[in-house]
Amino acid sequence: MSGFTTTGASVFTDIEAIPKGILFWRSLTHWIGGMGIIVLSLAVLPILGIGGMQLFVAEVPGITPDKLHPRITQTAKRLWGIYVLLTVVLTALLMFGGMNLFDALCHSFGTMATGGFSTKNDSVAGFSPYIQYVIILFMFLAGTNFTLHYFGLKGHFKKVWANEEFRNYTFLILVSSMIIMAALFFTVGLPAEKSFRDALFQVVSIVTTTGFVSSDYLIWPFFAWFMIFLLMFTGGCAGSTGGGIKMVRIMLLFKNSLLELKRLIHPQAIIPVRLNRKSVPQNIIFNVLAFFLIYIIIFAFGSLAMSFLGLEFESAVGATAACIGNIGPGLGIVGPVMNYGLVPDIGKWLLSLLMLLGRLELFTVLILFSPAFWRR
Repeated sequence: MSGFTTTGASVFTDIEAIPKGILFWRSLTHWIGGMGIIVLSLAVLPILGIGGMQLFVAEVPGITPDKLHPRITQTAKRLWGIYVLLTVVLTALLMFGGMNLFDALCHSFGTMATGGFSTKNDSVAGFSPYIQYVIILFMFLAGTNFTLHYFGLKGHFKKVWANEEFRNYTFLILVSSMIIMAALFFTVGLPAEKSFRDALFQVVSIVTTTGFVSSDYLIWPFFAWFMIFLLMFTGGCAGSTGGGIKMVRIMLLFKNSLLELKRLIHPQAIIPVRLNRKSVPQNIIFNVLAFFLIYIIIFAFGSLAMSFLGLEFESAVGATAACIGNIGPGLGIVGPVMNYGLVPDIGKWLLSLLMLLGRLELFTVLILFSPAFWRR
């Protein structure tokens, strides 16, 4: 993610000073990687037997990748087709709003891949409200399960809305945006439309882990920017190009925690966790619990390590949360109007490792260090 340039920024932090060829290349590579992570979840994770594909399937019972096409190659082709189609439409809409072809392509790549690489120092803040609203819409779509896009294009909108994760994903974005909008309108005094646009843009950008910036949320009231920080631990839908914990895992965690209260009251009762009106296998629940625990442990140790390297608390936790969630902007010296240039070199290596762990869903990397994986 490209942040605003600070005073006296060198060519290494001045995005607009970098040759267009390099800017296009970095945008293209994360666009390819965006859909690549979905194909990875379909083709590679089941081979490792770590529950990645099982979670992807369990998250949409009855709307599984198998229903797209029985062969993995055909499923991948159709997902790629949807991905390319959305990118082309977004590029056309951005050009209609006044962007040149180069900027439109790069921002389309960054939006659909939820990577957030911009060609401008001030990210999306310098563009028109029209362009910001278009990017909001497509960030939202990029954070949605691509299986649901397929059914949406087929006109099966009831199947899309029947998906429990999609409903909660939409609800979280709308409610969070309205709360932050109210904070900006009543405490900062921003106009209603500006408050709504800034709140919605930053919420969608953070939840989908895109990382585009339309304003400096660290100058917002404490409550508003702290809420943005909490949203860094959510993520988009499973089967999307977004990073983070993912909405389906958050839902299963809450459902299982609430059902534990019932199980304590009725210890002899068998009360399964249900998603989309179907019970979720216990091994999936264990997988989600383990993922969340490891995620929080890595966040805690990462924050501790960054503090040891000299970052103050706000910057340490913000950088760690932003990198493990693949978001980009964090808090403090790595906030939305800053960049990671002030982080020590060792810290950059550590944050790079956290980005890799987060992007590959933790288990994919950690399993390589398990002795059991290498046994015949």
